[in-house]
Amino acid sequence: MTTRRLTALTPEQAPGRAGELLGDIVRRHGSAGEMVSTMAHSPAVLDGYLNLSRAMKRVKIPRALSEKLSLAVQEWIGCGTCRASHREAGREAGLSETDMELARQGTSTDPREAALIGLALRVLAEPGALSDEDVAEVRAHGWSDRVIAEVVGVVALNLLTGAFNLLAGIQPDNGDRPDRDVP
Repeated sequence: MTTRRLTALTPEQAPGRAGELLGDIVRRHGSAGEMVSTMAHSPAVLDGYLNLSRAMKRVKIPRALSEKLSLAVQEWIGCGTCRASHREAGREAGLSETDMELARQGTSTDPREAALIGLALRVLAEPGALSDEDVAEVRAHGWSDRVIAEVVGVVALNLLTGAFNLLAGIQPDNGDRPDRDVP
């Protein structure tokens, strides 16, 4: 069982702007969820997460592929809560179990998608080693500069949520922690 290191807050407990943001979410949706309620310890983190999350809903990356990118990134980060969330979202987006398992392994049966997933993992694990050839390879698979740029946003959002959940101790009770190698 994972120990919660940071506690979830109510709108009344959250400092400053975080209380306002959290209160608005609770009024609109009935609850805010554990991660968002815990992010409310920091008005800056909560506001940043909400803004980035909203912005990433406007990407040109198809939703099913975005979920594959998220699954690959979360597998590498090791956030069981995020993996579970993206598996559910992947199913809703029409992904098969095979699609999701391949994404968790950092690939796809579609070479075009596999190139983008590979780029996402490189952006996460070794951004300083990205080269002109890496970008050219993704472009050669037909991806636009907009989509290539948006991969960074998908990775950043997943790093924020995964790292936050791991730090806060927000993990499934089964202690799911995958073994993985750096891609």
